[in-house]
Amino acid sequence: MLRFILQALVTALGLWLSAYLVPGVEFLSTGSLIAAAVLLGLVNAIVRPILTFITFPLTVVTFGLFLLVVNAATIGLTAMFLGGFVVGDLWAGIGAAVVTGLVSWMVGWIVPDERRVERE
Repeated sequence: MLRFILQALVTALGLWLSAYLVPGVEFLSTGSLIAAAVLLGLVNAIVRPILTFITFPLTVVTFGLFLLVVNAATIGLTAMFLGGFVVGDLWAGIGAAVVTGLVSWMVGWIVPDERRVERE
């Protein structure tokens, strides 16, 4: 549960930075930002693996770049479910996916994953 909360906070940070940097990504309130982070975590846990499996041939042909579209689709799906979170178009979704992914990668690089440390 603690890992899910930490991941939600990191996602919230990434989405906040996306709203600041990417035109077309907006939040109406801090509560909608937190709700979007939690909902995006759930969508990434449930829907994203299915989308990744279905689009695997296209992902291979594009050398993995289609995963940006899959990530943008999960962010767009989150925005569709949540009223206080707006993603303007596909490019805004891709920008938000890139920013959120970079923030998550940087935090993951700084904060060690205890599951990975136990395996090594």
